[in-house]
Amino acid sequence: MLGRTYESEVCSIARALEVVGERWSVLIVRNALFAGSTRFSDFQRSLGIAPNILKTRLDGFVDAGIMRREQYSEQPELYEYLLTEKGRDLAPALIALTEWGDRWAAPDGPPILYRHSTCGSEVSHQVLCATCGRVDDAAEVQALPGPGMPPERVARMEERAANRRSSSLTGL
Repeated sequence: MLGRTYESEVCSIARALEVVGERWSVLIVRNALFAGSTRFSDFQRSLGIAPNILKTRLDGFVDAGIMRREQYSEQPELYEYLLTEKGRDLAPALIALTEWGDRWAAPDGPPILYRHSTCGSEVSHQVLCATCGRVDDAAEVQALPGPGMPPERVARMEERAANRRSSSLTGL
């Protein structure tokens, strides 16, 4: 069971959840990406989020490099929260999450359609194989250790895989 943080997890999904894995966080990024929200008041009005929670999330995004703060008024002192490249790179993940929601949680059809602003064509997220192209069945995707996996974890994973292979052979 995961605790309050995912620091002990050697997994990029868990690490991403540390930054954006809370409901308000995803909705704030969504509004910044696709609704043009940049100001505290924009986010608060559109989401109905409590000011203290919004401030905490926006400050966290600035600290994580997902957004940057730019002052747009001195009296009163007001700031815009603008997505960085790191923040804009969340778009494919949100589009993929939207597609899942459209399929499994939108009984009346998709409430939002993503279109390419240049030509108007539909935008979607796809899982692609570098050789074969589109992969439609998640069962065809393997998760293997990458260069960031600590060697002791790789050894444990290999040991478990060998044990599974030998137990399946003895069960024949």
